[in-house]
Amino acid sequence: MGFFSFVKEAGEKLFGRGAAKAAEQAVKVDPSPANLEALNAAAGAAIMDYVALNGLSADALTVLFDGSTSEVTVRGLAPGQATREKIALCCGNVEGVAKVNDEMTVLETIEPAQFYTVVKGDNLSKISKEFYGTPNKYPLIFEANKPMLTHPDKIYPGQMLRIPAAE
Repeated sequence: MGFFSFVKEAGEKLFGRGAAKAAEQAVKVDPSPANLEALNAAAGAAIMDYVALNGLSADALTVLFDGSTSEVTVRGLAPGQATREKIALCCGNVEGVAKVNDEMTVLETIEPAQFYTVVKGDNLSKISKEFYGTPNKYPLIFEANKPMLTHPDKIYPGQMLRIPAAE
């Protein structure tokens, strides 16, 4: 699918805890290439855990993080287009990630969804009206972004959403 751009300062805060935090502390003391590589590996693992936490998976899934460019590269074989897109969104809707290079493939190809970056003042009804001509189709957007969205009113500026084709 290519590259997606994200708001680096918005998203899940995954890097400030666990192995990622320990690796970050090591880089502060000694910014050697080995420590930077360990930090990138810990950040990639944290994103992989977040993808799994959202119930998403793909065969041979790998997530690589490059802290120098704030870029994630994701590879694997997803069972369908929706899963592929959701995994890419999980990788990008993380604080500290500016770009996702989606190198995944899919078993079952369908038309890709559109994507939308939330701005201040948005809600799913407003986004639905923009894309579908009616605010009443907001449940389509909500369902297309589960499990990352847990409630239709819990979206934030900078978050990227999948907008599926109208039914």
